[in-house]
Amino acid sequence: MRPDVDIEKKPAPLLDRAHLDAQTFGDADLAREVLSLFENQCRRLLPALAEEDRPAGARADLAHTLKGAALGVGAMRVAEASAAAEAGFRSGAGADLSTLQVATAETLTALATFGLEA
Repeated sequence: MRPDVDIEKKPAPLLDRAHLDAQTFGDADLAREVLSLFENQCRRLLPALAEEDRPAGARADLAHTLKGAALGVGAMRVAEASAAAEAGFRSGAGADLSTLQVATAETLTALATFGLEA
């Protein structure tokens, strides 16, 4: 076994603060604003993603949108789970949304205590 290879896949961080700071130029007010927009997108997109009568292509597009929003604010676990859901819908295999739902719930809970209070 190679010592430089980590065979244990560590979960992506809920929120990458350094990434968020870079995206918002260290401006706490801007960070609060974009995180609020991200939270609203999560609350809007997740229910639509769960609609089983929605075409797979449309659900893949919703997952792609959520992935982009998550990457924009550094919500890496949501981005990773969104990418997996998108790939599942695009391949026709479908997607188990439970990982995405848990990642989103944990991330939104973390945002409430993230230290960006006014």
